[in-house]
Amino acid sequence: MKKIAIVHEWLVDHWGSEKVVEQILNVYPEAFLFSLIDFLPDHQRGFIKNKNVTTTFIQKLPFAKRAYRNYLPLMPYAVEQLDLSKFDLIISSSHAVAKGVLTNAEQLHICYCHSPIRYAWDLYHQYIDESGLRKGLKGFFAKVALHYLRVWDTVSANRVDFFIANSNFVARRIHRAYRRESVTIYPPVSVEKFEIKQGQSDFYLTASRFVPYKKIDLIVDAFSDMPDRKLIVIGDGPDFKKIASNLRPNIRFLGYQEFNVLKDHMQRAKAFVFAAVEDFGITPVEAMACGTPVIALSQGGSFETVIDNRTGVLFEDQTKEALIEAVNKFESLPKFDPLVIRKHAEKFSNERFRDEFKAFVDARYNEFKIRS
Repeated sequence: MKKIAIVHEWLVDHWGSEKVVEQILNVYPEAFLFSLIDFLPDHQRGFIKNKNVTTTFIQKLPFAKRAYRNYLPLMPYAVEQLDLSKFDLIISSSHAVAKGVLTNAEQLHICYCHSPIRYAWDLYHQYIDESGLRKGLKGFFAKVALHYLRVWDTVSANRVDFFIANSNFVARRIHRAYRRESVTIYPPVSVEKFEIKQGQSDFYLTASRFVPYKKIDLIVDAFSDMPDRKLIVIGDGPDFKKIASNLRPNIRFLGYQEFNVLKDHMQRAKAFVFAAVEDFGITPVEAMACGTPVIALSQGGSFETVIDNRTGVLFEDQTKEALIEAVNKFESLPKFDPLVIRKHAEKFSNERFRDEFKAFVDARYNEFKIRS
């Protein structure tokens, strides 16, 4: 029986990439789990089947629980210290350094890549500007560190036998960064937790963490110029106070809300609004699982998940004007069919992910064993 290791960057919460790990563990429950750090609270350990996690020395460094990202320059070295020599199959779930584990010729390494390191590649200049690192000594050292991280990231890509991308968008980024081909398997979405609800309200909805690339400020600005259209905003984060200070009678900020409140608003909204360039974007698919149409930027993962004029409306440019035009177009179209939208969302289910992932991994492993 083959021994399987699953490697993930960090276990601190249960978000998108962790939900991928959850479903991989449902496929391979006997697998051993490795991570740079593990600070999952007891009430969240169920999704990793309460496994004991093998971690790195970063786990014991000062303030690692709340400031683990500050140790990014040490992470390539740390992940290379994980001893996986006893395993036959290594599956890495990587958006930073997990794919850089050291393996040998007798092992097969398959990487589920959520993205090449965004702040070292595509978002490098945005990250430098937003972090105030364009000038000064601190900025100099940060830029040097990110340069060497890119070098290591490119080299470590050669340690992977097969890449799986979480979208065609990410597949193109993998090829651009690493010059490697990949197969796309969309991440799992818990569509079974959502359902269509009768009784639509008159508001639009957006929900996200308040961080710059999510572009909540753009959505709020657009609806500020459409005072006759209501917008409800759910979520919190570093930019919440700044964005929520833009008070308008037609815009309500609800802050963080529990799942049932979020789902209720998704079910009743006229449309869900999404303006970010995401690697995949789970939230728009969750909205569609409620039968709710999505108004989304036609870039990144949402270009692949939202069908223009069928499950929502796509807009080309990440600007206030383009979003306003898209809302006006949405208002002019005939009513969208919730059953059609829901049926489309079911294509991204947990079950579909498990079936596709297992078929790909098992086939590659069987081929590997025959060749070896």
